[in-house]
Amino acid sequence: MAPAEPPRARHRARAVRWWAAAGMRVRSTVAAVLVLALIGVATGTGGLLVLRRSLLDTVATSALVQARLVRVAVTPGALEGTDPVARARLDALVGADEARGTHVQVVADGAVVTASRALTGLPPLSLRVPAVAQDEVEVRTLPELGEEPRLVAVLGASAGGRRYTVVVAESTAGARATLRTAAVLLVGGGALLLVAAGAATRVFVGRSLRPVEAIRRTVDGTTSDDLTGRVPVPAGDDEVSRLARTMNAMLARLQASQRAQRRFVADASHELRSPVATLRAAAEVQRLHPGATAPAEFAELVGGEAVRLERLVADLLLLARADEGAPAPARTEVDLDELLESEGARLRASTALEVAVRTAPARVLGDAGQLTRVVRNLIDNAARHARGRVLLAVRTVGPDAVLSVTDDGPGVPEADRERVFDRFVRLQDSRDRATGGTGLGLAIVAGAVAAHGGSVRCTGARPGPGAVFEVRLPLAAQEPDGAGDEPVGDEPVDDEPVGDESAGGRQPPSAARR
Repeated sequence: MAPAEPPRARHRARAVRWWAAAGMRVRSTVAAVLVLALIGVATGTGGLLVLRRSLLDTVATSALVQARLVRVAVTPGALEGTDPVARARLDALVGADEARGTHVQVVADGAVVTASRALTGLPPLSLRVPAVAQDEVEVRTLPELGEEPRLVAVLGASAGGRRYTVVVAESTAGARATLRTAAVLLVGGGALLLVAAGAATRVFVGRSLRPVEAIRRTVDGTTSDDLTGRVPVPAGDDEVSRLARTMNAMLARLQASQRAQRRFVADASHELRSPVATLRAAAEVQRLHPGATAPAEFAELVGGEAVRLERLVADLLLLARADEGAPAPARTEVDLDELLESEGARLRASTALEVAVRTAPARVLGDAGQLTRVVRNLIDNAARHARGRVLLAVRTVGPDAVLSVTDDGPGVPEADRERVFDRFVRLQDSRDRATGGTGLGLAIVAGAVAAHGGSVRCTGARPGPGAVFEVRLPLAAQEPDGAGDEPVGDEPVDDEPVGDESAGGRQPPSAARR
């Protein structure tokens, strides 16, 4: 059987649970009151101690002043009684302040010469407070003289060859009454201050949390079916206002992401439906009219659509893996110049285009398969839109290798040069597959280049029409100086035009681009 939990541990656990369950308003109020209480106790205690010291110093000063006055009045005639006037003056000083609690005793040779009424009959106080040397003062607090503690000042001197001591007992009742009054006022005022601070904190925190509660209600009512709602933004530029703006920006991003996802699903469904529909139609025709299509023609049709379907599925899977955070590509040395020359030879063998390749040694770290896919997609894109010539180039610029693919086609409108790297973007509403692809090739390029720590951009060819797709990747090692000093920008990669209007005619600027 498990041992019972100690009561103190249970109370502590209950307090922790209560604190966790309490709202921010309650926690803020409790914290503000506790902090203010601690500050009040510390400052109040310090203030009372300072006040007590000041009051006692005042009492001590009063006692010393009275003792000095009495010492001046002590003369041989007053001590021995031979001078009645001096003795009367001394007695008057001794009893002058008795009404306010100041009592005096003059002791000479161990005997009381004169004393206040309250000290009459008491033994010499100098026996309890030893006399000090002449003109020296000692202030001591005696436990009791009568019914209350008093502050005692002792002054020693000599007159007419006789030693005498003046003892003044000053009452501290007034100081203690003042100290009690100050303590009561401090405690009462502190309590009122704590109540007012707690109430004000609760009200102000509640008002500050109203926008947060409105944000919570709005977000709580937002569903994946409708992301158009926005949280209210309070006036000002405080933390809550910035939180509201951040929440609205997040909702806007979610809405844009949802739209992109739905558009992606719709486009993917459309792209997948087309080859499937073609295959089904061919199969239906073959079933209903077995001799209408030659076997070779049927096989070529089915094989072509299957290859297109396979490529589309592979592209979709590649992009899906990229969205899920695919691991970083393998880091091996890849010669971009050799890769570009190999792909240029492939393009020459498969098309009638004029293909020019200009390379400089450029070695990067990356995945050879992904970089081959990047180059091939860019070259296929250029070949699809070129009128007669494609230029492939690799050069080094500082620590980077710059790969460019230029065609002499219609080019890409400046407003669409960033959008062409989005998924399923084709700058032709008809989606004609004679000129346009699936719209995934450049998206794959952008993703692969970003995974390698590089960048890709689209510019216009100069001089003449056309488009330039430029990829920048970090070099594996710094290349020797030589070919890497030309700037990167909209400058053409060579001085020759890549095409003119007579080579096959200009196509409209809205021609589709993969």
